[in-house]
Order: sequence, then C-alpha cells, then structure tokens
Amino acid sequence: MSSGHVKIVAENRKARHEYFIEDTFEAGMVLLGTEVKSLRNGRANLKDAYARIRNGEVYVYQMHIGPYTHAYYDNHDPLRRRKLLLHRREINKLYGKVNEQGYALIPLQLYFRDGKAKLKLALARGKKKYDKREAIRRRDEKRELDRARKRYGA
Repeated sequence: MSSGHVKIVAENRKARHEYFIEDTFEAGMVLLGTEVKSLRNGRANLKDAYARIRNGEVYVYQMHIGPYTHAYYDNHDPLRRRKLLLHRREINKLYGKVNEQGYALIPLQLYFRDGKAKLKLALARGKKKYDKREAIRRRDEKRELDRARKRYGA
C-alpha cells in the first residue's frame, strides 16, 4: 500500500475470528454521491458483507451504507451491490482461489485514502469451531502471561 492520509470508516472485526486471512487486496469502489457523503459521516457497516466474482468483475454484497440524511430525493439503497475496482491480474488470481474449496472474499476495512473510498478485501478460508476455540485459548493464555509479567515486574 502506498503512503497517504487514511481515514478508517468501518472495520469487520469478526472477520479475523471467523476466517484465516490468506491474502489482502486494496480495491476502489464505484459509489453514488450520497454513498460517499454517508461514508464521510461514518455511516457504514461491514458485518455481513461478502464479495463475489460475476462475469469477470468483483462485487460486494450486504455492505450497509446508511442513507444520506440531507438528500432531498434520489437517495441510494443501503444494501445495494457495489462494484469493486481491481486489476485484471488480481481478479484472475482471486477467481482461481475462490473456486477452490473453502475460500471466500471478505471485506476487512472500509476507508478513505487520499480522498478516495477504498475497501481492504481479504482472500480467506473459514475456520472450524475447534480453530476458533484454539485461538480463544491462546489469547487467554497470552493475557494471563502478560498479567503475571506485570504483577512480578518481569
């Protein structure tokens, strides 16, 4: 990623718990004016969002961008599908991986970079229940270790 001013609008925190992140991509988005204004106000949610490849193009579904409050008419549909802008070689790489068993395209972060709306898209593999339990156990052990270090000044 290139340097520049970044303003995070929304994050999918559950994604790292639900999936193993294999690779990430930065994608631009085709948005309407009222959507951009809503994003600037921080009205977005990535909780149930996912991406699919259709006819050689990548679209994101179930990404909620709230209606713009000051729009008089012609406000956008909050859950409409939105086209993502990626290079052809990136789309081809994603297409090859997504057709394999268990891979999905999950939005991780929605942000503005140098005034342009971007989406951090992850190529992810779903975790099984025991993987999630293992991650929780490791996190708890690390927390206990940190507490012990703090307590005994190590």
